[in-house]
Parts: sequence; structure tokens; C-alpha cells
Amino acid sequence: MMRRALAASLLSLPLAARAGQAALPDGGIARLREGTRPAAAVVFQDAEGREHDVSRFNGRGLVVNLWATWCPPCVAEMPALDRLAAMVAGEGIEVLALSSDRGGRQVVEAFYQRVGIRRLGVWLDPRGAAARGLGARALPTTVIVDRQGMERARLEGEAEWDHPALVAAVRRLTAGPEMPGRA
Repeated sequence: MMRRALAASLLSLPLAARAGQAALPDGGIARLREGTRPAAAVVFQDAEGREHDVSRFNGRGLVVNLWATWCPPCVAEMPALDRLAAMVAGEGIEVLALSSDRGGRQVVEAFYQRVGIRRLGVWLDPRGAAARGLGARALPTTVIVDRQGMERARLEGEAEWDHPALVAAVRRLTAGPEMPGRA
């Protein structure tokens, strides 16, 4: 009950603060930690409870966000993640918001409706298997995976995912590693 009250109080912030208009001057990009390593083979569920892993998205760039409706920083960044999903949808980049809410689909769908999330799918990690597999230490944690299946970066904590610097970083990092001689 207390978690819901915290999330609701965050949603009552002025729209400018929630929309990322000055909350983080750089959108949070200073906390984006880049590095290349094979992405963890994590398993998560769709809205119907069927299991999937990242191989389902082979050839696509991924922004995998671990979040929960009871996590105030997670709640704060969800509208920006939704806008990011719209910005990159036609570019072969998927934004996967994996909810750790144990209430599952109903809790996530109610949250999406209340907040106006329209572009993010309902993806679930109710037992925390994906979070453990990705080595997440806290929520929110976001992992960027390139089209070759390599983890290219991660960001722990809230970010303004629709900030121009972060959008550019997502596009660059999901493309894959830079090749020698490539401009």
C-alpha cells in the first residue's frame, strides 16, 4: 500500500518535472556506462505468461528496462521510455520494459492506462529472473543490446530516455560496434 502511495505521489508532480524538462540537465547520460560483452540469456514473460528470451528479438536493437510500479524512479521514467519507443519504432529498435510486479499483467496494464503509456508492451519478470540474469543491483536498470546480441551499455537509476543525448546514444549503441575505417 505504501509503495502505491509513493508512486501516486510521484505522478502528482508537475508535468514539466515528469516530462524531463529540467529534472536531469543531461537526461542522465553521464550515468550511461558503455562496454561490450555478450548479452545475458535472460527469460521473461509476455502478457499471457508465455516465456521468451532476447533471442526472440535477433537482429533488433534492444533497450531492456527493469522496473516496477512501486518504484518511484521507475514510475518517473516510464513516460520518457514510452516516447523513446515511439521515436525508434521504425528503426529496428525495441524498448522492452520488464515489470517485476508480482501482480502481473493486471497491475502493469492498470498503470499504463492511468499514466497514458501507449507504445510499451506488457513484459513481465515477476520472479526477478531477468533482473538476476542481467546482474541488476537496483531498479530501474536499463541495458542496451545491439543487433548482434551484445550488451553495449547500461544505466542504473532514472533517466530521461527521450532526451536528445540519450536517444542519440541508443541509436548509436544498438547499431553495433564501430568497425575500423567506418565513419
